[in-house]
Amino acid sequence: MAGADQVMVSERESRPSPIDVHVGTRIRLRRTLLGMSQERLGESLGLTFQQVQKYERGVNRVGASRLFDLSRVLDVPISFFFDDMPDSLSANFGGGPNRRTTGLQDGTDPFGDDTLSRRETLELVRAYYRIIDPSVRKRVFDLIKSMGPSEA
Repeated sequence: MAGADQVMVSERESRPSPIDVHVGTRIRLRRTLLGMSQERLGESLGLTFQQVQKYERGVNRVGASRLFDLSRVLDVPISFFFDDMPDSLSANFGGGPNRRTTGLQDGTDPFGDDTLSRRETLELVRAYYRIIDPSVRKRVFDLIKSMGPSEA
């Protein structure tokens, strides 16, 4: 029986942890939103682009100090990398629900799971942040909000 247990443990160790995959997905999302290449992110961290790829795929686990460096370079709080983690994943690993529900009544995601990774979304966010004048950017933001369903 010990042989079967050892095979299960080695299979688990050879596959990326779902949390590592989630963190990697969030790294990729933020890097892409900033229009940053893997090469440029790697240079900022003193890494090769291949190492950045491994982090983004969840193949290599991101250590605490590296996560701190990533949050600094990508200009997000460390919690960003754990935001929107599926409740089932969070619960299986000892945490409670970890979804951001700001402004949502029932905690559902009105955009579906892949909205933030769509090319259209990324282009819209990049175009928005290219607007230099803060007052113009605010007016564009207000216009877009006014075109959607009203918040209760």
